[in-house]
Amino acid sequence: MAREDQSLYLQSTYSRKTLIIISAQLKTVVDLKKMADEVILLDYWPSMFGMRTKMALAEKGVSYEYIETDPWIKTPLLIEMNPIHKKIPVLIHKGKPICESLIQLEYIDEVWSGTYPMLPSDPYQKAQARFWADFIDKKFYDPSWKVWGTNGEEQVAAKKELLEHFKTLETELGDKTYYGGEVFGFLDIALMGYYSWFKAMEKFGEFSIETEFPKLTEWTKRCLERESVVKALTDSDKILEYAYVLRKKFGAE
Repeated sequence: MAREDQSLYLQSTYSRKTLIIISAQLKTVVDLKKMADEVILLDYWPSMFGMRTKMALAEKGVSYEYIETDPWIKTPLLIEMNPIHKKIPVLIHKGKPICESLIQLEYIDEVWSGTYPMLPSDPYQKAQARFWADFIDKKFYDPSWKVWGTNGEEQVAAKKELLEHFKTLETELGDKTYYGGEVFGFLDIALMGYYSWFKAMEKFGEFSIETEFPKLTEWTKRCLERESVVKALTDSDKILEYAYVLRKKFGAE
């Protein structure tokens, strides 16, 4: 290669590398600005907890960027945004992470307080909503996955416990339209996050929610009339297929 040609080649190569570096730097600046200005949700499609957060954002009319984040793969962004638990969902607002779905619901309700309040204004009713949401995560969650994710005696015990909790939640609902009364709110979102997994629970637990819990069934139908709920939920058949995959992973098959 002639010296002149070599010089042009080196200049061209240098220019391309410079453009790549500048482009990467600009992208980083843009990404940081985007994170500072926008709402971002790190989530995984089967997550009942992420479905809650998506419902709440939809009810408030908040636009957000969705980043699919497999919880089995601890991505650098997930570790950075949730270094303690390294779990999804993570809501990022103005570059700051908010972890745990029930905390996210309250955060969303307070930050975007001008539209559709999800928690009651009455202190006692607010405390009750928080109590029952806590009940769902501390009591309902464990048997809800063990009924499809285990077998044998463990599964039998999980089914018994799960049915008891379904009954408790139906009793709490009573004859009300929604858990908070006439308005779809915080506790409805907390429980409806699990709805996409109901079919898997019924399939492997060998029971029918519609047959055993008619009031709860009518409540789910009312919730499913809301666009925010329908768009947030993952198809139950897709969840069922995923449950089969997880059963093999957990050694339950």
